[in-house]
Amino acid sequence: MKIADLYIRVSTDEQADKGYSQRGQEDVLLKYCNISNIKVRNVIFEDHSAKTFERPEWKNLLVELKKHKGKTDLVLFTKWDRFSRNASDAYQMISALRKIGVEPQAIEQPLDMNIPENKMMLAVYLTTPEIENDRRALNVKHGMRQARKEGRWMGVAPPGYANKVDENGRKYVAISEPQASHIRWAFEQIAEGIYSTSEVYKMAKGRGLSCSVNSFWTAIRNVGYCGKVVISAYKNEETYLVKGLHEAIISESLFYNVQDVLTGRKKEIAPNGVTLVSQDKLPLRGFLNCTKCLRVLTGSASKGRNGYYHYYHCSSTCGIRYNAKTVNMDFIYELRKYVPKPGMAEVFKEVVCDLYKDGKQFELGEKKLFISQITDSNNRITKARELLLNDGIDQSEYKLIKSEAEEKIVRLEAKLNDFVANGTASVDIEGLVYKAVENLKKLDLLYLNANIEEQRFIIGSMFPEKWTYSNTGHRTGKVNLAALLIYQINSKLGHKKTRIRTKMRSVSGFVLRAGIEPALRLREQDFKSCVSTSSTI
Repeated sequence: MKIADLYIRVSTDEQADKGYSQRGQEDVLLKYCNISNIKVRNVIFEDHSAKTFERPEWKNLLVELKKHKGKTDLVLFTKWDRFSRNASDAYQMISALRKIGVEPQAIEQPLDMNIPENKMMLAVYLTTPEIENDRRALNVKHGMRQARKEGRWMGVAPPGYANKVDENGRKYVAISEPQASHIRWAFEQIAEGIYSTSEVYKMAKGRGLSCSVNSFWTAIRNVGYCGKVVISAYKNEETYLVKGLHEAIISESLFYNVQDVLTGRKKEIAPNGVTLVSQDKLPLRGFLNCTKCLRVLTGSASKGRNGYYHYYHCSSTCGIRYNAKTVNMDFIYELRKYVPKPGMAEVFKEVVCDLYKDGKQFELGEKKLFISQITDSNNRITKARELLLNDGIDQSEYKLIKSEAEEKIVRLEAKLNDFVANGTASVDIEGLVYKAVENLKKLDLLYLNANIEEQRFIIGSMFPEKWTYSNTGHRTGKVNLAALLIYQINSKLGHKKTRIRTKMRSVSGFVLRAGIEPALRLREQDFKSCVSTSSTI
């Protein structure tokens, strides 16, 4: 009497679509063994795909068969697609089973392998389910690709969005609050460059953001947040973006600014590895440069006879070391230079309002500049196409030029749209300047009364570049434009008590123009921290 192991396999999708049943297969196999006088040793149930033989129960069966050779003559299943849906793997497995004296057999598609012609039938039985699988996978792939081309978001929604189903059963993604607000805030903080990306993540988690650090890093590189869907390269089609059906959480301009920070095109202000929660005695930790090796100074405490003494020091062997109490006091003296002197606040208000009005005149020129750069990029693609047709360049060179130009066009169009939107917005500049000046009047007090996180926010807002300190003096490469204007007014007009209005134009000339960035952005970026600081402290 022959001895057999019965192998019963069903996958989840087959169970739903075709009604395959493990009990049904078991019934058929047991009746076959009873009629054929075959003794059943084991019944193995598997719930796994047959695309490969990396199936838990099959691997256990194979180990058992090798361990007890001669105890089993047959491995029975209902059809060959229960055994495998991969022809090449199936042939190898059949060969491996025969080497240990076991014959695989499908009772509903029986084949005598001693007859050469039956090998052709085996190939048909094995390749038919494989072709069916490949066709189904291809149809799904094409369907998903077409859905993406139509702007639909496929797959699990990223943080800030939620998967939804409408009344017709159609799936879509929608903004989910408050997570969307936390994501938007994180993008804005990274773009400003005051904190490192790691610090932004920690602060966002503190605000209530619910995602892992890996998901966060994936999210801030996800173009879907600005309302786009990526169509990946396939055959002769190159990768490109389409407008998504879902609502954007951030603007395209903000997204690309963040990408510039992440890729190093815009240097992050805060150094990697600087923790957000510094000790209260070391608020400048991570914002100081070493005067010798230009590394970022760290901070620590040394235990002395009467307690702990805090120092800012370099992590290299250059030996730079400063008493934290002295440096902190010098920084407060530095802040006081940017507090408006008595009578100068009105000058500041007048100058900024005048600058804002002057900035409006630059809008048309800036818009033309963006359009000109976009036109130049399009012309570059046209010239490259002509060179390709005239055998001046090969296909790979043309693709490279086209890809670089199209990426530049996408970024320029995003900036142009953002520029136009901000340029047409109605702004209460006088009210905004008033709030900023009121905060600047008590800047040193705000700093002294703030907690460590708020102090670091003020430092990063006032000095977007590192502060270089030494015993003989200190300097910083760049200061917030609003604070710089106050400093210039204090130094240039501090001795004037009258005729304030007559000096307005001359003082406004001290401030550098913003270049491609419109001058009106002074009120967006440079007053933002001044206005918001008082509301958080």
